[in-house]
Amino acid sequence: MKLLFKTFLILFFACSILKAQDTLVSKNTDAVLYTPPKKIRGLIVGLGGSEGGNAWTSNRWKAVRDQLLDKGYAFLAVAYFGSKNSPRLLEKIEIEDVHKIIRIAKSKIHTDKIAVMGGSRGADLALLLGSHFPDISCVIGLSSSHAVFPGNTDHFSTSTWTFNRKELPFIPVNEAAVPFMMQGSIRKAFEAMLQDRDAEQKALINVENIKGSILLISGTKDEICPSSEMSDAMIQRLKQKKFRYHYEHLKLEGGHSEPYNHFDKVFDFLQRYF
Repeated sequence: MKLLFKTFLILFFACSILKAQDTLVSKNTDAVLYTPPKKIRGLIVGLGGSEGGNAWTSNRWKAVRDQLLDKGYAFLAVAYFGSKNSPRLLEKIEIEDVHKIIRIAKSKIHTDKIAVMGGSRGADLALLLGSHFPDISCVIGLSSSHAVFPGNTDHFSTSTWTFNRKELPFIPVNEAAVPFMMQGSIRKAFEAMLQDRDAEQKALINVENIKGSILLISGTKDEICPSSEMSDAMIQRLKQKKFRYHYEHLKLEGGHSEPYNHFDKVFDFLQRYF
């Protein structure tokens, strides 16, 4: 009986070490830091999309988290809106606040290698973080936008993101987009907004400022936004700017969520370029 009890304790503590996690709180963010039981190869930061809360802590993504931990990466799941200590709405999110929680996690695990991975609006945030903060050495965007769009409010009159307490320029909802929004045709609304070329140019994410590798993955039949076309635009911009780090865009047949079915490609990219 004693041997059985000791065996149970050993297994219990072994599992506890394997699944070590730490809850972190900083201004306007909530986060959970998962650490592997072996030498840390780097920090992967997970950012959810417009669903809000801390999506990467859910059971849905446990298998992905566990695979990253098995490969020796620490994983930071960040909530930047829709959680206890973060803003209620996805508007005027201060990207410095998100970077601060990343720095806190970085100091806990003592690594200089940081990869930021996000889906949809979280992909936009990942690209913005990489373009503003040189300590981020890898960005992975799943169903990304190439520019800033309005925050998710009833009036759509504010930017989704701020930097240095100023709203980042965004592509506004124009008259051409309104009928599509009323019909629930979200992609067509995005396409109508993108007809405003002047606003688009002002709202572009400066991906050429990222100090590391970039992976973009999109679905060619994205029903939410033209993510494949916008990712192509970023690739073209990187080529024009003679971007010196590795970058690529993987196009998959499928919709807005198709990239989430192909984390094997993310793991391979991390192995090669992070």
